[in-house]
Amino acid sequence: MKTFIAALALSFPAFALGSAASAQIQDAVVTPEEQTVNYAAQINYNIAEDRDNILLLDLSNGERVAVRLMPQWAPNHVERIKTLTRQGFYDGVVFHRVIDGFMAQSGDPTGTGQGGSELPDLAEEFNPIPHVRGTISMARANEEDSANSQFFIVFYPRFSLDKRYTNFGRVISNMDAVDAINRGEPPANPTRILQASLASQNKPVPVRREVPAETITADDLSAPIES
Repeated sequence: MKTFIAALALSFPAFALGSAASAQIQDAVVTPEEQTVNYAAQINYNIAEDRDNILLLDLSNGERVAVRLMPQWAPNHVERIKTLTRQGFYDGVVFHRVIDGFMAQSGDPTGTGQGGSELPDLAEEFNPIPHVRGTISMARANEEDSANSQFFIVFYPRFSLDKRYTNFGRVISNMDAVDAINRGEPPANPTRILQASLASQNKPVPVRREVPAETITADDLSAPIES
């Protein structure tokens, strides 16, 4: 059962500052704080570069969202997302759990929050990268090594999730479209991923087909009512 479980309370991660002895070799050791800063600095916001590590989500609200995948943070999780994306696994999947002020979750083809892919679950790749606005992270069940296909995008910082869920990327374009995803658990009218692709695939934005309104003519109005 891949139901995403997370505390809603905000809390800041407590990073160890090190002892006096370790301070003497500070120049030779990368602290967790420095590691976080270094990882964050690696995010490339240029959508024209390293396009094989850019996930494009074409949503049913008519918008395209670009996500920078970070294999430096979680190589196996990034590879899973890329594999499923190339398979078309996410096409048509809804955002089935969207909590205002928290996150939007998708990646379950059943739309129930309990489904996943046929691939084996992933071992956790927890890292010190903070869950800030625009973070994309992997959903899981109670077991740490239970992530499979579901992911969530964070609306606002949720540092209580740090080192408990695998953070594997960041929205680099059109976060406003993520903000516009319909809320609900589940939403009454869920927003869908019409198409997920890697930027390197050069797929065009899918055409949204509107259902034409039924045309009523004068003859229809004057036709006899059938019993």
